[in-house]
Amino acid sequence: MTATDITTTSAAALGEALRAGELSSVEVTRAYLDRIAATDETIGAYLHVDAEAAVESAEAIDAARARGEELGPLAGVPLALKDVVVTEGVPTTSGSKILEGWRPPYDATLAARLKAAGTVLLGKTNMDEFAMGSSTENSAYRVTRNPWDTDRIPGGSSGGSSAAVAAGLAPWAIGTDTGGSIRQPAAVTGLVGHKPTYGSVSRYGLIAFSSSLDQAGPMTRTVLDAALLHEAIAGHDPLDSTSIDAPVPVLAEAARRGAGGDLAGLRVGVVTELGGEGHTDGYEPGVLARVAEAVALLEGMGAEVRQVSCPAFDLALPAYYLIAPSEASSNLARFDGVRYGLRVGDDGSRDLDEVMALTREQGFGPEVKRRIILGTYALSSGYYEAYYGQAQKVRTLITRNFTTAWDDVDVLVSPTSPTVAWSIGARVDDPIAMYAADLCTLPASLAGIPAISVPCGLSEGLPVGFQIMAPALADDRCYRVAAALEAAQDAARGRALLTGIGSKENAPS
Repeated sequence: MTATDITTTSAAALGEALRAGELSSVEVTRAYLDRIAATDETIGAYLHVDAEAAVESAEAIDAARARGEELGPLAGVPLALKDVVVTEGVPTTSGSKILEGWRPPYDATLAARLKAAGTVLLGKTNMDEFAMGSSTENSAYRVTRNPWDTDRIPGGSSGGSSAAVAAGLAPWAIGTDTGGSIRQPAAVTGLVGHKPTYGSVSRYGLIAFSSSLDQAGPMTRTVLDAALLHEAIAGHDPLDSTSIDAPVPVLAEAARRGAGGDLAGLRVGVVTELGGEGHTDGYEPGVLARVAEAVALLEGMGAEVRQVSCPAFDLALPAYYLIAPSEASSNLARFDGVRYGLRVGDDGSRDLDEVMALTREQGFGPEVKRRIILGTYALSSGYYEAYYGQAQKVRTLITRNFTTAWDDVDVLVSPTSPTVAWSIGARVDDPIAMYAADLCTLPASLAGIPAISVPCGLSEGLPVGFQIMAPALADDRCYRVAAALEAAQDAARGRALLTGIGSKENAPS
């Protein structure tokens, strides 16, 4: 393979080529490092790249393979990690100045499992500060750009990870999803992004934003790649008190089975409140058209499609933006200028409160400050039950809507994002418009259920995402349906090329 071939090949195919001896891990790693060096100045996907360490890791994998050691399917395949994942000895900032230069003394469980699987860490990717944002414009370090149009955002908060994979700067990446921060950036950059069932992937070593919502997951070019990466990081972790002690579903096999295109008997519910009839305000027509075409493809493969109403979903946005900031105000209290990270004004003339105030003023960006203030207010005496308590009741109603829906359908579907990627700067001064980007992804986050975004075509030349939601611990169902849709779109694209018809507007991405 040429370097271009390597950086455009799926991670699964790279793994097969490595096992067959057709490529070395060093060749693959250097191809990606060269592309990062040539391209990332424009894209801005990475915050930290250690080329020397990456090559050393690749050399170690090649040597182990030469000795005949038994290696897993991911061994030697490079990877990018969102900068919220604690990684021993590697700068980990969560996109914030308050952690600038911090090198953790330990690995997150997620990072440790990926090391054990033999993946090669290319670097840490840019993100909205402490994962607070939908565009990666809230990073304290740089703006990341969408490879489809560098004047547009790559989504957020995992925009560095999405841009890295979409630009060919990594074959796959890890993102984290609190209210949609894997699925929404995957949607606007034409990737597959999966939010696992809450508690099925360890949160130990993820720098916390909202503890009852944060979940790490894969961002990839194909559904099979996502399933393979998900299997590598999933499973019970005694270090995480929220970790589910249950077997990991067989995800890659579900993806392979789904690619066969047989969905006979599958019951698909189109969520009325998420872009359905009478609920189209704020949704771009091109997005709704591509989603309708994807639903028709599922129906053509034997799925039974019906409309499902989930009234509490209309309250997901305000509920989330009370719950998440409230938890953030508690989690971010640890950044006080005393224990680790940035310390400002500690010259012997100021007391602890002054040093803490100066540190937080310089260390936190405006969006983080906004959410801390909002969350602290919602938790304050006299307002707790009126705001945070009511939001938790709405969360229960949303979960009940899902529970009722599962009596009638096997999966629920919707757009992933109401719009395609918007221009950089377009929503910076309008937080409400920014928050609305997560309109479709929030219900699954609040309920803790799995949800996947898969590309479903283009609108105005930009990617559209299709969201598939399933009951808790039924992540394999998401992969099966997503793989079937992916295969159907690939077949449709092939037919269009053969007949010479079809346009950029309606061709599957």
